[in-house]
Amino acid sequence: MNIEWLEDRVRAQAADLSSGGVVVEEIQTCGAANSRFSWRRMYTESCILRALVDVRAFYITSDTSFALASISKLDQAIVIAGAPGEGRLDLITDLINEVQSRCLARAISRNGLVAFQTQINIAPIHPLSAASQSVIQLGVPPSLASFLSRYSKQPFVIPKYIKDWPAMNEHPWASPDYLRAVAGPGRVVPVEVGSDYRDNDWTQKLMPWDEFLDALVEGPQSKIDRSCRPVLYLAQHDLLMQFPGLRADIEVPDYAYASLPPPPDFPDYTPPGNEDQLVLNAWLGPMGTVSPAHTDPYFNFYAQVVGRKIVWLAPPSVSSSMYAYPPPSSSSVSATPDPPHNPAANTANPSMSNTSQVDVFRPRTDHEHVPDAWPSFWQNVVPHAMSVTLEPGDLLFFPPGWWHAMRSEETSFSVSMWF
Repeated sequence: MNIEWLEDRVRAQAADLSSGGVVVEEIQTCGAANSRFSWRRMYTESCILRALVDVRAFYITSDTSFALASISKLDQAIVIAGAPGEGRLDLITDLINEVQSRCLARAISRNGLVAFQTQINIAPIHPLSAASQSVIQLGVPPSLASFLSRYSKQPFVIPKYIKDWPAMNEHPWASPDYLRAVAGPGRVVPVEVGSDYRDNDWTQKLMPWDEFLDALVEGPQSKIDRSCRPVLYLAQHDLLMQFPGLRADIEVPDYAYASLPPPPDFPDYTPPGNEDQLVLNAWLGPMGTVSPAHTDPYFNFYAQVVGRKIVWLAPPSVSSSMYAYPPPSSSSVSATPDPPHNPAANTANPSMSNTSQVDVFRPRTDHEHVPDAWPSFWQNVVPHAMSVTLEPGDLLFFPPGWWHAMRSEETSFSVSMWF
């Protein structure tokens, strides 16, 4: 048996597993968190095998495309399958670092000389017609006891709470150069293509991290560019697991470890099922990216690191007037059916039934169809809805079951902390 024959067999078998077929279909349908461990582990092992074959091809040919392909396959094991199995994530991270250092020139930081474009002259953000109240802003962070007894029952903002994070100082997430350096060359990430996951042309894809950052730095130069270029949004992805250097740039608030009881208006609450009972996700995109009004099943601390973002919130008590999309099995003839691409906005409930059909950022008179669309929303929800514009350094809290929608007012980088 010669090594070339073995490599061909490994490449062929692993390609069947990691490039398509039943394994990927199972993971994509159920999500990495819900699909069977065996499928995810099989996919992870196949990615590692294929990556090693590519590394050997690099040493034979000196063709860097093989090194880049190797890193891409290892990233797919993290992004698509979650790299399950004891020590597998660490192994993959170590392999990526080795390939980058031995086969490719590591990205070199230019000390943040280039930064994402944000508003030099801060333009005022007009109040939302879909909100009648403002989110409470706390001048002083509450004690843990006060958070437990009083403040954990409603949304609030602590301005500049995260101003001392390394992500806002010596390791600036506002610098694409730093973000390239912390990841190294060849990395790929999942991005949404389209400004709103309710749209029928919305989709997802894997793309090189460097290309995604380039698109954010360049940005659309005009309204024509904005209408022609697809909107790219890295949304609800555990980027801090994929790029461990970023995890050291944030500090999870002690409040997130408070073991809060289920709220009265969301009695089915249970914390995340992982060991830390904590889920960290990154949200990075250009001006105009939107997360439409939806609910999540966890408490949430939402940290605004770069740029401004406007947030709309409404309590669980108004759910009957939110015009949520029907479940996939619903036979309602008047409701809009699920679009072909289900959102990743809630892996515990991946249908659209946790998402509202109402565009809360559009003025009432500007809604499609007729001016009086969604009458129950305007009558029953708006009086209880609230909004806030998050500035860099702000920390927002809201309980599970609260409806929330977000819109980036400029290039924005945020971290959500579900607990």
